[in-house]
Amino acid sequence: MFLTNIPLFISLFLSFSLPLYSNPYLSPTTLFPNYQKMLQSFKVFPYTAPLVFSTPSDSEPLFVSSLLNSSFITLDPEQADLFFIPFSSINVSARSLSRLVNALRYDFPFWNRTLGADHFYVSCEGLSFGSDRNALELKKNSVQISCFPTAPDKFVPHKDITLPPSLAGLYSPMEKAKNHLHLGYVRYGAIKEHSLIKELRADSEFLVDSEPLDQSAFQERIRISKFCLFEYGKGDVSGISDALRHGCVPVVITDRPIQDLPLMDVLRWQEMAVFVGWNKGRAGVKVEDLKRVLYRTCGGDDRYGEVRGLGVTAGKHFVWNEQPQPYDAFHLVMYQLWLRRHTIRYARREVA
Repeated sequence: MFLTNIPLFISLFLSFSLPLYSNPYLSPTTLFPNYQKMLQSFKVFPYTAPLVFSTPSDSEPLFVSSLLNSSFITLDPEQADLFFIPFSSINVSARSLSRLVNALRYDFPFWNRTLGADHFYVSCEGLSFGSDRNALELKKNSVQISCFPTAPDKFVPHKDITLPPSLAGLYSPMEKAKNHLHLGYVRYGAIKEHSLIKELRADSEFLVDSEPLDQSAFQERIRISKFCLFEYGKGDVSGISDALRHGCVPVVITDRPIQDLPLMDVLRWQEMAVFVGWNKGRAGVKVEDLKRVLYRTCGGDDRYGEVRGLGVTAGKHFVWNEQPQPYDAFHLVMYQLWLRRHTIRYARREVA
């Protein structure tokens, strides 16, 4: 009995010994003990899976395969907290989704109990709202797990979840350069706004890729840069996982509130990244304005070190492993699902 309680003891010790503002977690006092409760009791019933799971993402098949081979799976639907609907999300049509939900409605008793509110599915691009009743129930009621970023019209805040961008391998952050050679680094494709890229290239404090780099060269540029810049909505933000993991503070330029950040239920994003508003009235972001924000936000070495440290700590939760490890990306996505296990039973509406 003593040995089986060791992980819970360690989690409780960590949750109460971590100073409130020295860690990246929204609520460390509840995260660690709740995580252990999830491992012990959370159960998912999967409907019959397709033979081929086509996807444009690395993290999507890793999540699905990890789930289906995990101890979270139960073949007894009466034990299930949630129900998993597996389908290939590539070029899926509204008609095929309607047929799928219709089959669940009439072949099983579980969908009608909550109109799908205790169901979830994985779709990298996310599903659109449609007029078909079955597809609309799936989109409005069931939890969607999609890739980051997801288009605003395909993501429902506080219900849906995004997968951390793929970051394969063990958690082993590089040693950060003692003297940063660059204030900011822009990976190829991370910023698409032409005028901003032109200004950044003209400023010696910024390093801007002119072509794609291999992973080792990309990580070396992260190592020698203080900040890594991304444009949310148009640019490639997949490198945000690497930036956090390897100690390059992410700077996210956006023209709207971001509601689909990975692990939003777990991490204090505002404390481990810099968010810069895109000023449409002044034709975007100017480099001098951007530099003022960076110096003001993380001007002192102590403050920068704190923000960077929070990101490095959070980075371990962005790692995808073929064999899931404690607190990795798979388990933290499952934790967010576990938080959604208590569902609202929707009243059935009669159509006149």
